[in-house]
Amino acid sequence: MDIDKLFKVPKLPAGSNKRRMPDNPTPEMLKRMKMDTTPTSAESSSNGRSTQGPAPSRRATVEDAEDEDGDDRMEGTFAPGADADYFTEEDDEGRFFGSGLTSEQKDILNIFDNAGGEGVQEDLEDMNITGIRKTLLRFERAANKNQDQRSKYPDDPTKFIDSESDLDVAIKSLLPLAQAPVAAYPELVRSGGVARLIGLLSHENVDIVIDVVEVIHELTDEDVGNENEDDEDEGEGSREDALKTLIEGLLENSILELLVDNLSRFNETEESDRQGVFHVLGIFENVLGFNAELSTDLVAKTAILDWILKRIQSKTHDENRGYAAELLSILLQNNRSNRLELAKKDGVETALKVLSNYRRRDPVDPDETEFMENVFDSLCSALAESEVKKAFLDSEGVDLMLLMMKEKMQSRSRSIKVLDHAMSSAAGTAACETFVEALGLKVLFSTFMNKQSKKQKANTVSTATEDTSHTLGIVSSLFSNLASDSPARIRLLAKFVENNYEKVDKLLEIRDAAQARLNSVEKEIEVEKKEMQEQGEDVGEEEQDMWYLRRLDGGLFTLQTVDYILAWVAMEDDGIRTHIQRMLDRRNKSLKDIVRTLQIYHDNVDDAPQVDGDSPQLSQREILQNLIAFLNGC
Repeated sequence: MDIDKLFKVPKLPAGSNKRRMPDNPTPEMLKRMKMDTTPTSAESSSNGRSTQGPAPSRRATVEDAEDEDGDDRMEGTFAPGADADYFTEEDDEGRFFGSGLTSEQKDILNIFDNAGGEGVQEDLEDMNITGIRKTLLRFERAANKNQDQRSKYPDDPTKFIDSESDLDVAIKSLLPLAQAPVAAYPELVRSGGVARLIGLLSHENVDIVIDVVEVIHELTDEDVGNENEDDEDEGEGSREDALKTLIEGLLENSILELLVDNLSRFNETEESDRQGVFHVLGIFENVLGFNAELSTDLVAKTAILDWILKRIQSKTHDENRGYAAELLSILLQNNRSNRLELAKKDGVETALKVLSNYRRRDPVDPDETEFMENVFDSLCSALAESEVKKAFLDSEGVDLMLLMMKEKMQSRSRSIKVLDHAMSSAAGTAACETFVEALGLKVLFSTFMNKQSKKQKANTVSTATEDTSHTLGIVSSLFSNLASDSPARIRLLAKFVENNYEKVDKLLEIRDAAQARLNSVEKEIEVEKKEMQEQGEDVGEEEQDMWYLRRLDGGLFTLQTVDYILAWVAMEDDGIRTHIQRMLDRRNKSLKDIVRTLQIYHDNVDDAPQVDGDSPQLSQREILQNLIAFLNGC
């Protein structure tokens, strides 16, 4: 079989007047191909238009004339995708290739390329110490030149506009320094570049300030230099040291104060200013992520808390509003001074006002949902302080949370969580009393007795939901804080008696589920203990503490809370105690099982004294001792 015959190209039909092209046309021949620009009279009349010049035709011919000057191009041809350079670009072998862009699109990209400056491209290619110093020197010269010209011609922008443009390019050329933090950051601090950069935060041109903020945000990112580090372990340490050097240099130049002062300069109706605010908040997050203790200085030395409280009250939701709420939750984490400052600035009232918008409506999208959750979390963090609990009560926070609990909205679960925090410890006594007076028991136990879905009933072991966990916390606080023989406490006990002790039965169901989860965790811990013993390793306090935390997460915390409530109701009502004993007996258990749980609770609880005003109360450990003693006597 002759393969060449199978793939032989057929001949063109005879009689054609057109010049036949060779099998392998050269690039020069392709360049000479042009459109026939002479339309016939028939074509001109048939299209219904009267033209003053020759109209282009779609017929293509091959010309014999040589392209002497090399400028002959197919101006009237239709390039694929209307690519402006389809016929002008070629590679080394003479093949055509286009970028797929029209003339207008190419012009736009050229403008951006020119605006970027050649210096930026050079720095991207080489970030060694020489390139870093060259970049910093160019930035120093641009900053000094702009400062000089602004000083000489303060009223004539035409005199310093060019230097301002050069300064803009020089600032952006610092962005690649984030690719080599180990080499660049110490040099940036040593050369005075940090101080020079911070000084530009006071520049008259807000666009320059926005450029500086963007650069600092990029340089302080926790992931700087990750892509260029070869040794991961060594690189992490080096990056951390370099970032520490940079952040210390920034703090020495009062960056926190200057950034907060600039927030009032930005007009968030403009996209560039809106991005500037976003980057400022990002810098705060980066700095606090590196050193959380700086949150105290940020609140104490700046007006950031005032700005945040004002920003989250905006009627329309956007990205910066959500970021402000996230930063607020970060500032209040494990920081008593910041929480007290929030109370002083009526921050609790502001948070409640913002959250009231979600009483009868849900957030419109996931971003707004995250915003709402951050405000709720901020309130929960702040309620760890007794002073904030008082402010919460004065602002009628308990009443608002109860109203939210009645509505079937997303805010319902969060409101239960807030009440759990507000009513905990001795400082929550007033909130507990207000809760009962506002008829909160009916709403609370309606949530507590919520029927399980069919899917949940199909599971042999059901786990307590987050709502149930916080509901148990509220009930536990009510028993701890409500005065003995008070009308509020009697109403609470009555809830466990009504409907043939259904609330007690619900508690026992939750206890069974928590015990089952805890048993599974206990088996895992036993396996780990045996492995350590086989390997000759000692079990120290650190391992014991770690295992205890795992037990708490694995059901022990829920079990302790349930048994604490069962012990209270058993001690205060004989009928309830008899019912509990009968139900436990059916499960092959007794009150001794509750005692064992409470003993573990007692051994690990904080023994801090509880004070409510001028009257000291029993500590949690003392309450547990009394409950254990009573159950042991039954």
